Amino acid sequence: MEEATSSSSAAAPPPPPLPTSIDGGVWADVSPLIAAACHDLQDGELVHGENFSLFAAMSALEIMDPKMDSGIERSGYNSIEEAIEDGVAPIPLSSDRTLDIQRTLDVMDHLFSCEATWHKGHTLAQTVFTCIYLMRMERTSSHAVLNSFCRILRATCNAVISVVSAARTHEEEDLFIMSFGLPLRDEGDEKCLSILNSVEETISRQLRACKGQALSKKKTLEDLESLQDNPDLEEDYCRALLCRLRFRKHFYHVVTCMKKPYGRGLELARKHVASCLTELNLMLKSREFLKSQSNVTLQQSDENSTTASGCRPVGFDVSLNGRLLSPTPPRAVILLSWSNAIRYFEKLLHDLDVICASSLDPVLENVLHFIVQFQKSIPDLVPRAFLQTLLVQDGKLYGQNLFSDVISRALSLPDIIGDKEFQMNEFVVQLGQLVINLLKILCTNTAWQRRKLGKSLQDWSTISIQLELALKREFGETQNILHQENMCMRVSKQLLVWNQEHTYWVASRFLILGFELDLYSPGEYCMVYWYMYVVFTKLIEKMQLRVLASSENSRKKGKKKRDHSKDSARDATFSSSCLLLQCYVLLSEGLSMMLAVLRNESRSFQLPTIFNTEQERFMQHFDLLQKARIPEHISYYSFRESASRACISDLVKYNFFKEIQKIIPSLKGSFASEPDKLAELRRIEQVAEHNRIALNIISQIGAGDQSLRVSFEFSHHPHFAVAVVKRS
Repeated sequence: MEEATSSSSAAAPPPPPLPTSIDGGVWADVSPLIAAACHDLQDGELVHGENFSLFAAMSALEIMDPKMDSGIERSGYNSIEEAIEDGVAPIPLSSDRTLDIQRTLDVMDHLFSCEATWHKGHTLAQTVFTCIYLMRMERTSSHAVLNSFCRILRATCNAVISVVSAARTHEEEDLFIMSFGLPLRDEGDEKCLSILNSVEETISRQLRACKGQALSKKKTLEDLESLQDNPDLEEDYCRALLCRLRFRKHFYHVVTCMKKPYGRGLELARKHVASCLTELNLMLKSREFLKSQSNVTLQQSDENSTTASGCRPVGFDVSLNGRLLSPTPPRAVILLSWSNAIRYFEKLLHDLDVICASSLDPVLENVLHFIVQFQKSIPDLVPRAFLQTLLVQDGKLYGQNLFSDVISRALSLPDIIGDKEFQMNEFVVQLGQLVINLLKILCTNTAWQRRKLGKSLQDWSTISIQLELALKREFGETQNILHQENMCMRVSKQLLVWNQEHTYWVASRFLILGFELDLYSPGEYCMVYWYMYVVFTKLIEKMQLRVLASSENSRKKGKKKRDHSKDSARDATFSSSCLLLQCYVLLSEGLSMMLAVLRNESRSFQLPTIFNTEQERFMQHFDLLQKARIPEHISYYSFRESASRACISDLVKYNFFKEIQKIIPSLKGSFASEPDKLAELRRIEQVAEHNRIALNIISQIGAGDQSLRVSFEFSHHPHFAVAVVKRS
């Protein structure tokens, strides 16, 4: 016995040598010391060496934490080959042909969930490429169904990455496009469609054979090789495979068609979107059959399962890339369930369908309205990337319209469209670049959008100042102006007004997004609505100036009578837009004054001053607007003075909410053909009606009544609150 012990100890490998230190220090094993210290350390105490510093600790790697330490000893394989040798990713997936098809479907479904999770902002290495079959695609060549599915999935991922990279919207989810050296493309990927079509046709023939009542079982088995061994299940398995393969095919077509320049593939993409939605519905219908054929004891709940059958798939290792690819984040990723992945792709396809249905209208106001409406559905990264690449291509709108022409069209000056001198004008070039940046910003997520809009205000304001100075310098001292010079001055003035209008539009968008991000507390609503009232008022003013200038241009050109109808229609549209903005002005002013009255008379909705004052809160929210002087001569003291003068008698006298109800009926006729604007009018009408009733109650009871309890809810409009009045 002693001899055996001595021989085993002699055969044991020597302990690894301690590493050498660069700075001359000596390495030592401190495990016993740390183990002993664990019993004595109190909260807040730390064991550290003499060379320890907080700066070094900030950049240190936390060891022994599974989420942070990618080198920690964990269960799993150290290489793909090791996993394959251990039978993790067998080919075929089972010697039983029926079980092989079941497992193939599970792999497809799990990859479907992985792809949706990747779209939501995680990495390819931790989602789609946890599949060993994708990492070693050559092994699947003998399995036609799995090989065709994996090839087209990889090609689709590559195409999506190229779109998101081109749009640069990935800055908000910067992990999305990182490939970590994964095999994203291969020589045979360009043939992925033909390979999949061949497999699809084979399975389709098999399905038709199953349906054919005239064909006997014997003839079917002789003429066509079945997918699996149970004839009673053949048709259902064929359907389950076909809908998944067809979804992959149509989704690949959607991506490639939408990538075509100038929006040429949008119409065809819409057809493939409809086909994708059909196949998704069929995939959902196949769930019951697949669950009935799976092993019940191994099933997961629908909320957690990443497959339709509820079984865990073979061929995946979630931690393998974390050890093989050093840049891969070691943190664990929770995949979307198969049900949630279905819902994600349904929403994705609906968002892409909205983009494909775009009219490619070159009028900037309509483009901005389309983007704002599109963002209301809260689209994810991928559809926003497709929208941006459609809008801005090669520095042109839709890849076709120069932004100088877009601006001249907005100025209602068709004579200068294509004019080289106008295109090369310094201010026109700068404004064109600002419009490009604006379109790109509007395609980002809400948080990024607001931050970047706030920063861009300084650029819009600077160009306004430069245009004003240029106008004074060029035309301020001139008395006798020639016609050509007069035309130049008129264009410059209209350019200034147009720039100022869009500056206030950006400012209004910046303020509104604060509600969507829930940045304002109830105690700050008064100042926010006051600032919105000021900005909307300026926006109407600049819009009306532009409309008047456009009408003046039309009058001076002496248009023919048949063109007057077009001018009238355009002016009616602008007047309707101004009236809609007037509703926003009245809502903002009414809410601001109502809140100010409650502050003054009942001491409610006042900001606590424990950490910062009301003036500091004001600057925190509006500092970017103040730096850009939007509007000029507006400060916290302007707000404080306005709020301090508010009284219930003035609020009842002007009755802003009742004025809105007078405007709404005329607008409904103007927007009869625009469902989204009609829906907005209904929301505004509801807010006005509820606030009018609340105002009447407050005026009758008295704003200073101690039993009065007023709160504000966003139950009818996301940006304009409704007062809820109660008595205690």
